[in-house]
Amino acid sequence: MSIALHVIREKGKFGFIDSQGEIIIEPQYREVEDFHNSFARVQLFDRVVLIDELGRPLLKNMYSALGKMEEGLVKARLVNFWGYIDGRCNTIIDFQFENCGDFSGGLASVQRFGAWGFINRAAEFVIKPQFQSVGTFNNGLAFAKIDDLYGYINNKGKWIIEPQFESAFTFQGDVAVVCDENKWGLVHKSGKVICAPQFDFIPNISEGHFSEGFAVVKQGDKFGYINAEGVVAIKPVFDAVGEFSEGLSLFCYREKWGYMTRNATLHIEPRFDIALPFKEGLAAAYVEGAWLYLDSDGGIALEPQFWNLAESFRNGLARIEKDGVWAYINSDGDIVWVEAE
Repeated sequence: MSIALHVIREKGKFGFIDSQGEIIIEPQYREVEDFHNSFARVQLFDRVVLIDELGRPLLKNMYSALGKMEEGLVKARLVNFWGYIDGRCNTIIDFQFENCGDFSGGLASVQRFGAWGFINRAAEFVIKPQFQSVGTFNNGLAFAKIDDLYGYINNKGKWIIEPQFESAFTFQGDVAVVCDENKWGLVHKSGKVICAPQFDFIPNISEGHFSEGFAVVKQGDKFGYINAEGVVAIKPVFDAVGEFSEGLSLFCYREKWGYMTRNATLHIEPRFDIALPFKEGLAAAYVEGAWLYLDSDGGIALEPQFWNLAESFRNGLARIEKDGVWAYINSDGDIVWVEAE
């Protein structure tokens, strides 16, 4: 059973604790990433290796690059070619591809002789290499590029949505973002364009990503939301907005942040200089020089503290920082781990 682990730092090295603050993997790595599907990528000497939740590194080979664990397999590069290994570092698919993607829905994209196709776990080509570029299968479809145009194929390689777009993205449920002339819109899995490309890409703000059924859009200098039907669900009247999380979204009004509901009803008035989305029933907010945590009704769950940084809760803990020192708190506000100075 997978356990929740959190990154810690001591004397410039990184390790992991559990949700009770117990050190599970001693700080020893120069760089680490969060665990994903029971494995984490860490930097050991000058290479990236995988470790399991007990801290055991997969060291049968020193790979020049590694992906993340997906569907029990990890893409890996040995010298100049890519293949796939399992969680015990056994080679499952030989190193033979120029490039490759992660497994999804039992298939993985691979590049051979410059063209992209898809293989199954037995390394058999289910869709022969023929595309300039491909995406990941989600909801039965993956984008593919041919003759410089993007469309969508099914897991047999049949075009379900004919190539017609300048760019395309992975499906999110029944809809996917498609682009023309640097604008984005939405296409339904049936092939119907339900929202013609018309919205600007705003890096890290408005990129067509849906959260709880809403995607941020910008019109003029104001922000709002569209739903998965391509309809403006919340009019663009806000100075800035965030993604929906736990039924609430951040919005900015006169340089202060507050929270609204899915029908644009004011839920927590805008009074914070900085605010983060709700996670696990709590949200970090900064006001009058101090960080605090709000409950979902807008009450103060954890009293103001003069930290330099406060992050969202994840698996029972939130990381805070004061004067460059890391610490983790639980939902009661108790410090369960603190970095040695």
